Amino acid sequence: MKNKIIIIAIMLIILLGCVGAYFYFTQTSRTSKLDSESEVKPIFSLENYPKVDASLATQPLANAFIKAFTGVENINENELGYTNTHPGYVKLIDDEVDLIIVTEPSEEELQLAKEKNVELEIIPVVKEGFVFYVNGKNPIENLSLEQIQKIYTGEITNWMQVGGEDAEIKPYQRPVNSGSQTGMLSLVMKNLKLMKPLTENIVSSMEEIINLVSSYDNGINSIGYSYYYYATTMFQDIDANVANRIKLLGVNGVKPTNETIKDGTYPIQTAYYIVIRKDEPQNSGTRKLVNAMLSDEGQAVAKEAGYVATK
Repeated sequence: MKNKIIIIAIMLIILLGCVGAYFYFTQTSRTSKLDSESEVKPIFSLENYPKVDASLATQPLANAFIKAFTGVENINENELGYTNTHPGYVKLIDDEVDLIIVTEPSEEELQLAKEKNVELEIIPVVKEGFVFYVNGKNPIENLSLEQIQKIYTGEITNWMQVGGEDAEIKPYQRPVNSGSQTGMLSLVMKNLKLMKPLTENIVSSMEEIINLVSSYDNGINSIGYSYYYYATTMFQDIDANVANRIKLLGVNGVKPTNETIKDGTYPIQTAYYIVIRKDEPQNSGTRKLVNAMLSDEGQAVAKEAGYVATK
């Protein structure tokens, strides 16, 4: 009889434990789900959201932020009035927008700000890598930073000089004041003199330069540059077939990936920046938006959009 009582007691303890565990984990899961769903709380309406401009590669990031911080999913993105890097800087300096999300300013843009007595505040919002790419049929997989520099100073002119086939290198460039050209000068060439390109080798847009390098005719011997997010995530959405015909090069033996950009092992590191006027009041909506973008919640929004968060 005593043994039966002990067995029944043990069974009751096990049953109660199972029931308790069920409710505990169910509630925990539900709470976690609720927390996740309410992780980013709207702090603006569409009417009082600061006026934001963005470069081509940061427009998806700007869109993600406005949706997260207003709680409005169905936004007509065509009505947001984005321009691009240089026009964005001009608008900010002229006080036509409150905030821009762009690459670093060029020397000309800094000079323009100085001429108009405007001091810029430049804040990294997500990490980024500056990348080089070739046609998928080019056997080259990696170049050293020095080799890239010598290609763009005109010292290296044939792929055979860097371990490739006997073919003349066609190095494409971007126009002055484009985000990519500013990055090329500051991140890659530094104090070296960039070769003066032939007119046909200056390409007006990041989309066009990828199209040219990926082409089957004169693209096979060409090389281009861009930012990692645009060349991968963003361009895949534009034209996956074209994106799959280019190959990102390793630099100094390290391929650009989200992981190598985040941990700093990819050698050409940069960022996308929030840029505001330094005289922006501390209690303004613009400052509130900056803080939200840099918060853990804002960085989670950036990561969800495919960017490399700073945190």
